[in-house]
Amino acid sequence: MSFNIFDIAGSGMTAQRVKMDTIASNIANINTTRQPDGAKGVYIKKDVAFSTIYEDNINRGFSNFSSNSPDAQFDPRTGNMLINANIALNNGMLTGGVRVDEIYEAENGVKTVYDPSHPDADEEGYVDLPNINLVEEMVGMISASRAYEANATVVENVKTMMQSAMNI
Repeated sequence: MSFNIFDIAGSGMTAQRVKMDTIASNIANINTTRQPDGAKGVYIKKDVAFSTIYEDNINRGFSNFSSNSPDAQFDPRTGNMLINANIALNNGMLTGGVRVDEIYEAENGVKTVYDPSHPDADEEGYVDLPNINLVEEMVGMISASRAYEANATVVENVKTMMQSAMNI
């Protein structure tokens, strides 16, 4: 059984946690019209971009089993391969899963509303606010939470299967 499943599920959990943190930041700043230093400037809604990680043997780079690898040494006299047992076969890199490419500002991140009583309203009574829809953010939060739970379930099920296999 491959241990890559833990890398894949773990990367999915990490990505979904980043998404939930970004959504939480959007919700927390739903009415923010000032920058942290107090200057005028509306908070811009943030979104997360993911990409898949897929590395096959061709794209992985040098193999640990090559004769010039620092992690493995080939003895041509005996034909034996000495492998450093303290390393991962994939050189510590994920060979599958998902990664967060970037956290970017949404294209339509600002909306203008008429509110002459707002302290940051202009001379005509309009104020720029973050274009954050609470319902959309909550749907995104639930979706990310369920994806996180699904990955955690995968890890738990694989762990149970490995324990059962060891008892055979």
